[in-house]
Parts: sequence; structure tokens; C-alpha cells
Amino acid sequence: MWSQKKHAEEYLLFPENIGPYLSLDETALSKGELYTILTNKAKGGKKGSIVAIIQGTKASDVITVLKQIPLEKRRIVKEITLDMAGAMNNIARVCFQQASLVIDRFHVHKLVYDAIQEIRIKHRWKALDEENNGTTIVFKNGDTKKQLLARSRYLLFKHYRKWSANQKERALILFSEYPDIEQAYWLAMELSDIYQTCKSKGVAYTNMAQWFNRIEASGFESFRTIRNTFEKHYQSILNYFDNRSTNASAESFNAKIKEFRRAFRGVRDIKFFLYRLTKIYA
Repeated sequence: MWSQKKHAEEYLLFPENIGPYLSLDETALSKGELYTILTNKAKGGKKGSIVAIIQGTKASDVITVLKQIPLEKRRIVKEITLDMAGAMNNIARVCFQQASLVIDRFHVHKLVYDAIQEIRIKHRWKALDEENNGTTIVFKNGDTKKQLLARSRYLLFKHYRKWSANQKERALILFSEYPDIEQAYWLAMELSDIYQTCKSKGVAYTNMAQWFNRIEASGFESFRTIRNTFEKHYQSILNYFDNRSTNASAESFNAKIKEFRRAFRGVRDIKFFLYRLTKIYA
């Protein structure tokens, strides 16, 4: 007899799996239906990993369920990694008041890289208009402007040390033709270097403050939005430098769910799917 069958589609709780270091994330189980998942990092994505699976991402609904976990158990949580979503932040603060909140560095980097891509795409639309009007420029590597901007997408996500020979050549042309993309790219690399090299929160605080000033001076509207977002989550971003914790375990667990879903050829019966999932991972 499955004790949680009655409310399985709404929530599943496993208070016995709680630990000092948790990850909070969301995932889609079926047809875009989102569930909030709380996992114990120490279990490494194996049995005992799942602390809670709750339908939806609305903070008030998730909080109501998590508060069913006894307060003394919630007080043992020291750290929770999560993304920048306001709902996730609210859930963690209300339910685990003793815990330090850590914004996953992946989500920080993604915000910056999205801003670079926004600049690239704006130039690409202009290049498309130019080609449609009969103006075609071919660079020495054989790219037209449109191709240069389209083919540069992935190199702008990569650290320059990892570029291939072709990507180095393309980047040289791209940066010569579009100095604003180059400036934005090096701002992203500066942030990456802060994460890689800073060993203490104090040093990171100083370096990030200086980085914020360079963002402000750049004049990029999308980067100014980043600065405002960083200011809102500043403490949680800096908390990364305490233990260098990431949400990789949550992303890995999401991958396991996707693979589990694929093995089932989709999710036809959510209740049965959750039963099998929790039998293995809870």
C-alpha cells in the first residue's frame, strides 16, 4: 500500500531524506506541467535523493507543502542552491530560515551570455536587411555578414582558450566588424575569471563591484538590466564563494527524470510515473 497515493499528483514528501545541503529546482514531467523538486545533494542522485516533489511552482502552494516537514528537520538545512526565480527564493527563505541561499553560477553566466546574444541578434537582423537590399560582403574566411553573425553564436558561449582555429579566425573578424560584441564578450570573460580565480567572498565582493562599474560604463541596456538583477540577488550570488556550491546535482537529477521519462515512452499516468520514480530515488 502506497501511503502517499491519495495526494501523489499534488505532492510527495520524504522528510527522512532531508540533509544540510539541498538543491531546489523545477522540472517538467508531462506536457509542460512543472513540478518543484527539492533534493538532498549528499545522496548523489541515488536512493534518498528526493525530499519533495510538488506540483507547480507557485511559492504559496510549495511553502504550504514544505511546512508539513517538522520545523526541527527544516532547521538542519545549512545551504540551498537555486536559480534566480523570485518564487524559488521566497520558498527557500520562508521554509528554511537557517539556510544560506546560493545562486547557481550557471544561471549567473547564462544571464550574461543571453545579453551578448541579444546584441549579436540585433546585428544579424540588420545584416539580413542589407543582404535583402542587395548588399553582400564576403570576409576572408568565406562568411558573409549574415553567416558570420549566425556562425558566431556558439563561440560567444565558449571561453576564448577553448576556441578552435576556425573559431579564432571567425572571432577576429567578428570583433573587428562589431566592437560592441567584443566589448560584451570580454565583460563576460571577466565575470568568468572572477568565478574561477576568487578564493574568498571578500575578494569576490570587491572584484564584482568593479565589474558592475564596468557594466555601467559600457552603456549596454541589456547589461544594465543584469546589473539590477545582480543587485537584487547580490548576497546569494556571493554565497557561492563560501563552499563553491552549484546546482549541478539538481540539473543532473532533472536529466535522470528525462531519461526515466524517455524509457517510459512519455508519461501517461503521472501517479504511476511518480511512484516508480520515488521507489528508485526516494
